Amino acid sequence: MSTPIQNLGRENRLYAPPPEFAAQANVDASVYAEAAADPVAFWERQAARLDWAEPWHTAHTWEPATVGADGELSIPRAEWFAGGRLNAAVNCVDRHVAAGRGHRVALHFEGEPGDRETITFADLQRRVARAANALTALGIGKGDRVVVYLPVIPETVVITLAIARVGAIHSLVFGGFSAEALRFRVEDTGAKLLVTSDGQFRRGAAVPVKANADAAVAGDNAIEHVLVVRRTGELTPDIPWTPGRDVWWHDVVDTASSVHEPEFFDAETPLFIIYTSGTTGRPKGVVHTTGGYLTQASWSHWALFDAKDDDVYWCTADLAWVTAHTYVLYGPLSNGATSVIYEGTPNTPHTGRHFEIIERYGVTTYYTAPTLIRTLMTWFPEGVGDGWDLSSIRLLGTVGEAINPEAWVWFREQLGAGRAPVVDTWWQSESGAAIVAPLPGVTALKPGSATNAIPGVTVRVVDERGDDVARGSGGSIVIDGTWPAMSRTVWGDPERYRDSYWRPFADRGYFLAGDGAAVDEDGYLWLLGRLDDVINVSGHRLSTIEIESALVAHPRVSEAAVVGVGDATTGQAVAAFVVPSGVAPGEAELREQVTREIGAIAKPRHVVVVGDLPKTRSGKIMRRLLVDLFDGRPLGDTTSLQDETVPHAIAATLETRSR
Repeated sequence: MSTPIQNLGRENRLYAPPPEFAAQANVDASVYAEAAADPVAFWERQAARLDWAEPWHTAHTWEPATVGADGELSIPRAEWFAGGRLNAAVNCVDRHVAAGRGHRVALHFEGEPGDRETITFADLQRRVARAANALTALGIGKGDRVVVYLPVIPETVVITLAIARVGAIHSLVFGGFSAEALRFRVEDTGAKLLVTSDGQFRRGAAVPVKANADAAVAGDNAIEHVLVVRRTGELTPDIPWTPGRDVWWHDVVDTASSVHEPEFFDAETPLFIIYTSGTTGRPKGVVHTTGGYLTQASWSHWALFDAKDDDVYWCTADLAWVTAHTYVLYGPLSNGATSVIYEGTPNTPHTGRHFEIIERYGVTTYYTAPTLIRTLMTWFPEGVGDGWDLSSIRLLGTVGEAINPEAWVWFREQLGAGRAPVVDTWWQSESGAAIVAPLPGVTALKPGSATNAIPGVTVRVVDERGDDVARGSGGSIVIDGTWPAMSRTVWGDPERYRDSYWRPFADRGYFLAGDGAAVDEDGYLWLLGRLDDVINVSGHRLSTIEIESALVAHPRVSEAAVVGVGDATTGQAVAAFVVPSGVAPGEAELREQVTREIGAIAKPRHVVVVGDLPKTRSGKIMRRLLVDLFDGRPLGDTTSLQDETVPHAIAATLETRSR
């Protein structure tokens, strides 16, 4: 018999939707029954929110992974809105201009050094047209791959939409990744064009980038041109240059015609490849297609974030992460929303930079990562105070990993004035759009719970056999069936797509997301992190996120990361890395905190007080590094770290403890 993940924590606080918010919400509770009655018909109605050049002839087909006569498991195949033709960029830009909304602000851009730009939809249409014409002149067309290695600047949005406009496939790479990480993506996609910059601003400094890009394209690849945006100019001199291959953005894009006649493409035309960063192994290039993805991205942004015409929306994710693909680019722009994009780090030049930006633009919707929220708690242990006017905020959102209940409450109280709904979303690169999230104005919220699956999608929490776990326990979270934004394959490796996501529960037709979750007595879902982050102590399978939440509930703990480390007696032991807020609590006090909140079985064997935790630039804690540090093993690839000095500081702390 399989052992479920134990759900030891309890959360009884419940926040009903504010009546005034519910009265004006975009959707009401009836949407759940509507979607459950006929999910395909429901998604067809949402697809009709987009502009289609030709309607689809078949809403949905699905060929699940099945065992054939030869005993082999087939490769699953999905289609949504087959035969329909559309253009993603037209839906995000042109249709708003055609409807007379060209004067609306599409983007407020804030650069890290303080430079600012406001771009209307009419401006954006002209810029995307120029970029599309430049792409055509550079030989880029339908099906070609373009890798984009840029910071969060307007040109990144423009080139991404232009690539989609001409029917090419984009793959965005975080601007802080190493040359080797970039090289892999250039070679794996077979890209013909790399778009990069001379440099970028990072933590108050201008950092050269072009040499990294050159190193990435120096090997055996299909690159024909490198298109370079001038971002830092004379601040990063001596830019390496290859005549004939390298071209300046201002020479080929800014001089192109601002009129471009779009083509329209079948709904199943690939739109982008995004690489999963996984803890080990070769990154997977997950492929998303156009019609289904855009349908779910657009509707879920409108419904989950209650998008209004006068909103100013800010998703803080870097444009290279899937969060930004869906909830900075395609979701908000398809809905004609006004968004903020910010190039820099949240503490440059001061820890209140985000609050300053919220005040400046009157941000109404603020969507960010739990890691940043916990960091803000560290920076502002007495609360945000009256230094900034945050009264414009009416809705908050979280994404990236499970949020601790105390961080959730702090977020709502300090940024949401104790009234703004918190839309805690769970999804992945592979799912393309939110899968589990509350509907603001409908769902009663529990701090730390992403609540329930969105309308039109079914999720389950199952044991190793695929059977639903009992309420009050946990297991693997799976998606039962299909959904429009689902990834279609792994680029160049459909067998890996089948084996990674569909093979484990092929007999049930479940998509295995790779995360653990629990279901409480009320049916609310609690995300428990990656299945790899489950700790097995004397046969008890414990979730790291619950132990972390218990630690963060201590008034002098701002962040915590829990990992399983080897133990000769119990198999694994709990090691807790704790970032204090003020004077650090004693180890005994922290162990008692966990015992009180959860139980003695979850009490940490090891407690390590540290100044910071190793996090990726998307805000996720790299727990595998903590295990390696504790065991004294080499760290391997750390290029995705937000701050590469953190592991060294933790290693020094561990060395001191061992003396």
